[in-house]
Amino acid sequence: MQQVPGSAVELQRITIHGHERAFLKLGEGPALLLLHGLGCDHTTWLPVIHDLARHYTVIAPDLLGHGVSAKPRADYSVGGYANGMRDLLTVLNIDKVTVVGHSFGGGVAMQFAYQFPERTERMILIAPGGLGPEVTPFIRAITLPGFHQAMGVATLPGLRHVGKAGLRALSRTRLHAARDLAEVADIFESFHDPHARAAIRHVVRSVVDLKGQIVTMVDRAYLTQAMPMLVVWGSDDVVIPVKHAENAARIAPGAVVEVLPNSGHFPHKDHPDRFVKIVQEFVRATQPASYHRGRWRQLLRNGPSEPINRAEAGDAPVALVSRRRGA
Repeated sequence: MQQVPGSAVELQRITIHGHERAFLKLGEGPALLLLHGLGCDHTTWLPVIHDLARHYTVIAPDLLGHGVSAKPRADYSVGGYANGMRDLLTVLNIDKVTVVGHSFGGGVAMQFAYQFPERTERMILIAPGGLGPEVTPFIRAITLPGFHQAMGVATLPGLRHVGKAGLRALSRTRLHAARDLAEVADIFESFHDPHARAAIRHVVRSVVDLKGQIVTMVDRAYLTQAMPMLVVWGSDDVVIPVKHAENAARIAPGAVVEVLPNSGHFPHKDHPDRFVKIVQEFVRATQPASYHRGRWRQLLRNGPSEPINRAEAGDAPVALVSRRRGA
């Protein structure tokens, strides 16, 4: 095991299907599976993981191709990641979880709940992918030919340090658009590893093209009738727009939606205490989903009560989300 910098937690490692997976596991109680976003790793959860571990068993992996987990030439689709999380939980002898996913990890969380409803008690989605086509041009650019080579040059030692310093300096300004650039600097740093760059390119190409996000949960949102869902978004998110939270309220009317003011794409880092409180209130207020094959079959047979138009779900505004939390 390896000590996590700035934390008393030991980073554990396990080999599944021949590839090493790194993860944090701490606390006791009902299980929370924390899935980080694109280019991030388990450290994105450090501001909240200890408080959550006071009430829950928390598992925070480095997804394959990220952090210190292996970066093989492998399946980097959301379905592949969901399978990997099922296998990790099986090895850890954890049968059911509340799955918590941020950004791309939110897409994996939704896929996990769809593929393995019998193992999913709730979904908590933080600025997730999969609720509309819009996404920052920077992520779309990763799909372009030459990105791998260009980023290889940009992350050479001298240029990398200048680039990181510039991003961090901008993040300290009061510009809303620059709020998340400290996290972007960490992602930029990881790109100096060609294996990490290749893995991220495979991930992005599986879910995004030049027009935006191509993987959606809109068609299957009606299945959330059988599972409690919480959506958390930052009001100033410039990576995935906050209007997608309104999409969530439309396509999954039973979801609880929290929009946090003065927050960007990482609300769990911008307001960790508030985030932990929201999670605890949601878990206490909801009963774990109980999978019943007959009910699931009936939902699939009946489909949504009304046909869902993807374009409308992605573009048309709604007046209210389920809940908005004030400053």
